[in-house]
Amino acid sequence: MSRTIAITGASSGIGLATALMLADKGWIVYVGTRHVDRDQEQYAGINNLHFVEMEVTDPSSLQHVFDRIGHEQGKLDVLFCNAGFGYLRALGQADPADIQRVFDTNVHGVMHSIRGALPLLRKSDNAYIIATSSVGGLVGQPFNEIYCASKFAIEGLLESLATYYKPAFNIDITLLEPGAIATNFTDTVMDQLNRTGGILDDEYKPILTSYLDAFSKRTSVPQTAESVAEVVWDLLQMDTKPLRQRTSESAETFVRFKAEIDPTGLEGMLNTRKLHLNL
Repeated sequence: MSRTIAITGASSGIGLATALMLADKGWIVYVGTRHVDRDQEQYAGINNLHFVEMEVTDPSSLQHVFDRIGHEQGKLDVLFCNAGFGYLRALGQADPADIQRVFDTNVHGVMHSIRGALPLLRKSDNAYIIATSSVGGLVGQPFNEIYCASKFAIEGLLESLATYYKPAFNIDITLLEPGAIATNFTDTVMDQLNRTGGILDDEYKPILTSYLDAFSKRTSVPQTAESVAEVVWDLLQMDTKPLRQRTSESAETFVRFKAEIDPTGLEGMLNTRKLHLNL
């Protein structure tokens, strides 16, 4: 029997690459996008792809999709929470409305997605939640403090759920932690910076200029979305799922000071489960 996955934030990049790969492998894939008609037309010849509007900031939009999956499939095996966007601006410069938008999508959107999907996931005999975090969910970085804060929040959310979702509901959980990716993500971040005034002529300018110069040199050969999709495929095949999974050697190197004692996060999570739940 075919396995079923729902992917948020799959108009492009990691989400779309994962959707195309899994559809090719026979999975039934519900592809969350804001451009349903466009994507259905572009990928009309590919079996198993169901493009659906999944606006993660709107629980009713998500519920409509989960109701459809329940009617058509009866269950959901995997939820891949991939919707999110970056934000490059110092806290002292940021518009409070922009900060709210980051958290509405990157944090509340994941919460809404999991809440909405949970009844269907519990109907699977072996369900799985994957959420795209970032190396920025482990390591704070200059001018990324708002974005990093949102990813730190996701790390705390998913790690907490992992302590009891497996023993209570047989649902595994993994945080996917990529570094720089060759997708529209970076372009979108830079567009956002330019739309909000670009590099402002203020006390932050020398530091921000230095950061952007170092970033462009450090990420000259980013990882492809397709290679991250292969990491997701490997995760789906594992019997024992890691709590945390970096997607490249450069990502692993970047977080080494935070992660070398417990690279997958599994040991620490199991210890917390034992401490609090005696499981």
